[in-house]
Amino acid sequence: SNSEVKPAFPLQEMYRGFTLFLTFLFYTSYHLSRKPISIVKSELHRNCSTVIRPPNLNGTNNETWCDWAPFDQDNYQTLFGAVDNSFLVAYAIGMFISGIFGERVPLRYYLTTGMLLSGVFTCLFGLGFYWNIHSIWYYAFVQAMNGLVQTTGWPAVVACVGNWFGKGKRGFIMGVWNSHTSVGNILGSLIAGLFVSSAWGMSFIVPGVIIASTGVLCFFFLVERPEDVGCSPPQHHDDEKEPLLQNSSSNEEIFSSPDQYNSISSEPDLEQTQAISFCGALRIPGVVEFSLCLLFAKLVSYTFLYWLPLYISNVAHFDPKAAGDMSTLFDVGGIVGGIVAGLVSDQIGGRAFTCCVMLIVAAPMLFLYNYIGQYSLATTIGMLLVCGALVNGPYALITTAVSADLGTHESLKGNSRALSTVTAIIDGTGSIGAALGPLLAGLISPTGWNNVFFMLITADILACLLLSRLVYKEVRGWCGHSPRQRG
Repeated sequence: SNSEVKPAFPLQEMYRGFTLFLTFLFYTSYHLSRKPISIVKSELHRNCSTVIRPPNLNGTNNETWCDWAPFDQDNYQTLFGAVDNSFLVAYAIGMFISGIFGERVPLRYYLTTGMLLSGVFTCLFGLGFYWNIHSIWYYAFVQAMNGLVQTTGWPAVVACVGNWFGKGKRGFIMGVWNSHTSVGNILGSLIAGLFVSSAWGMSFIVPGVIIASTGVLCFFFLVERPEDVGCSPPQHHDDEKEPLLQNSSSNEEIFSSPDQYNSISSEPDLEQTQAISFCGALRIPGVVEFSLCLLFAKLVSYTFLYWLPLYISNVAHFDPKAAGDMSTLFDVGGIVGGIVAGLVSDQIGGRAFTCCVMLIVAAPMLFLYNYIGQYSLATTIGMLLVCGALVNGPYALITTAVSADLGTHESLKGNSRALSTVTAIIDGTGSIGAALGPLLAGLISPTGWNNVFFMLITADILACLLLSRLVYKEVRGWCGHSPRQRG
């Protein structure tokens, strides 16, 4: 019987599934812990005239007695913007540093540390409620620190998945896997919503405890590389033979003592695991465009993430919990959008094309949402789902599939360590958009929500234009001018 030959394959598949599941869990918990602020916002500053006033309270100010200082001031939107942005700016800066670290530190320790620290800072924000802290600096500082440590998640998770999966058909698998962002946002909103009206501190402490626990899980169970458990690494290129890498059960043996080998044969392999320089990564064709495109896609996505609950409660007059629950529909749409985008782009073999079409359709939809979104509950729900799918679909595609494809780009010759740098550059640039969006929304929303939507539509169109060169290349490929035929 050939049962002696078989077991290696199911074992590899089992580990792959397990790695996907774990990384999914980790990144879900990252998002779960950064979402509560957007739900709690509408509790920290409320319309107090609608709240029943306790008789023993004899403060003078009728308007803001139920608010949490310092968010009871007139400039509360600016203060919320400051809290969001201290997180997002720190996240954007941290992202560029994080990729560099992610390549040089063992991923398991890196992720574990990141998750434990995220848990600590998320809990500290919630403890402000129990310790009765009313300083904007405390909240901004805690959010900024949380932003820094949250950057450990993405590059490490992508590098880990990149180690286990080759290039192949990643669109669909990654589309399903990439729903971690939305799943985390939904869970974060629902968990925060449970406590928001009674004790908003718990809205942060519970997610904080959850991410810290997943950090412990990571320490004990994450397998970074197939070689660590005697599986063979994925082939990034079918035409490229790497005999040294396959014969050896662990590529560490090759690189730890290169002097034993003939210097000529070990040279190429050393290059293959060398970390790529920042400028070297920028020179890979497509990196700059995709980064800027993601900047605008994330600008739209994160503006929704942070301001949607407030927009819904302001315009449609829901209470904080209902507005938070409604805003999760945007993410439900996002899950569907991501999976559909992955499937379609696999089918037609054009990621840039798929992104572009979705972005083109998204712009008028955002316009429509602003106009008919508040008519009835049904239109609100419908438009939220559609907008979520169209905005998050391309965003999901760009982050996972594209950074993974670029990382295994021919000019990198299957160098998986460069993946983490490329991912961090793309996501770091994206994070600048993520910081800009809510910041601009905070500045623009006092002049009217319509202007916020015009900003979002502009960003969408710009994202589209940035992809035009890649779309042109893909369409030429379909028309038979395939660059692959040369050589």
